[in-house]
Amino acid sequence: MTDTRTPAPGRGARPRSRPWRRLTTALAACALAATGLAASPAGAAGQAAWEPKPAPMTTPWTDQVSVDNPLPEYPRPQLTRPDWANLNGIWDFAVTDADAGVPDSFDEQIRVPFVAESALSGIQRKITPGDKLWYQREFTVPEDWDGRDVKLNFGASDWETTVWVNGEKAGEHQGGFDAFDFTVTDHLKAGANTVTVSVWDPTQHGGGAVGKQRQDDEHDIEPHPGGGIWYTAASGIWQTVWLEPVAPAHITRLDLTPELGDDTLRATVHAEGAAGREVKVTVLDDGEEVGSATGTAGEELSVPVPDPHLWSPDDPFLYDVKAELLPADGTAGDEVGSYAGMRSIGLKKIDGVQRPVLNGEFVFQTGTLDQGYWPDGLYTAPTDEALKYDLQAHKDLGFNMVRKHIKVEPQRWFHWADKLGLLVWQDMPSMDTGKVPDAPAREQWEKEYHRIIDQHRSSPSVVMWVNQNEGWGQYDQARIADEVKEADPSRLVNNMSGVNCCGSVDGGN
Repeated sequence: MTDTRTPAPGRGARPRSRPWRRLTTALAACALAATGLAASPAGAAGQAAWEPKPAPMTTPWTDQVSVDNPLPEYPRPQLTRPDWANLNGIWDFAVTDADAGVPDSFDEQIRVPFVAESALSGIQRKITPGDKLWYQREFTVPEDWDGRDVKLNFGASDWETTVWVNGEKAGEHQGGFDAFDFTVTDHLKAGANTVTVSVWDPTQHGGGAVGKQRQDDEHDIEPHPGGGIWYTAASGIWQTVWLEPVAPAHITRLDLTPELGDDTLRATVHAEGAAGREVKVTVLDDGEEVGSATGTAGEELSVPVPDPHLWSPDDPFLYDVKAELLPADGTAGDEVGSYAGMRSIGLKKIDGVQRPVLNGEFVFQTGTLDQGYWPDGLYTAPTDEALKYDLQAHKDLGFNMVRKHIKVEPQRWFHWADKLGLLVWQDMPSMDTGKVPDAPAREQWEKEYHRIIDQHRSSPSVVMWVNQNEGWGQYDQARIADEVKEADPSRLVNNMSGVNCCGSVDGGN
């Protein structure tokens, strides 16, 4: 494996109207340096060379996707570290019965992170709830990562994902739209390591969030777009997989909420293995410190941002943020990079009519119902440039808002919305239509929703959470709206969109 260390984001000059440009450029350089690990498939002997399948419709980026290093960009722009290793690329692949164990052989290959139903995966066929998908590849951990824990990160995998490293179970996860990771340090060995992943995806036949995905013959869904308003399912790994070394005590999440009432950025540094440890958060503009605050991990800090340069669609100004877990008693600290936009969103009566206001002013929000499907990659955009282009097109057409409809995109999509200046109404993907969800499905759906809120709460572009859509698996609207508003008081909450049903009561706001 190539040593994938990259320098921390640099501090080059930039115009004041685009403060994010420096960090974006640095992240792009980081991504180019973090080349994908050359896959060493364990069961690939005698296999034909991997090739993509013909897409039902191509895009300008279909032929630009690297075989061994697709989507090489750093996948988590609001929590960056300089050392990481991209595991995207060619993996060994097999499909078994849903109740089967690890297969004896892997007879196919798949390009991760494109789902098995997509052309860009090289598989492009229908997956059913009776199938289990299996992925396997080798990797080697750089020697200079010694002394640190190693995290195995998944941007998203749909739906039930189980991971083994060198034959030992590292963890499992349920959910198709939220990121997750496992600490795999204790499962590693010197030299080549083997990671094996299984994914079972019930789509509309199981509990939890599904959106517009469909697998069954009733909707005539083949491995290409079709079936009226229902779309091809996206089964398996569909966002970047990567390795990252961290200190035993390290930052896991950074919550950033602007407070224009007193010109501060409210920051909470969540950390693992760091109870009672001191943290520091610094806000910077063009490399110069604007304000800083110290406190305790897990507690909210108020970082002064005097005379803040406000974020808006017309001027999407972003401050850089540095969060530190300070060393203590000979124990190593940790540092991550991030960014924040200073803006407020709320409600206000204007000429007797209640309106949504941005930074205290009424801004008419106009945008698209963006479903986020690609003809070549389905749930996964072929390249980061394609992801950016889709949002830039909104701006070019005169829109200032996008409603991400019953899908949750990779974190880099939110990064581009933050940077380009689009207001985002973020849906929680619905459960299946025409059914009353049972208790386990409700519990799973609500858990995943709160994880999604936590993972995207720091993006200034997100101004509204849309809980439920058109009566699809709809229930307890008022309670859910109140709980979402309590979890994130800084944003508007739309309790349901499209249909007043099921004994609806408002809740939230």
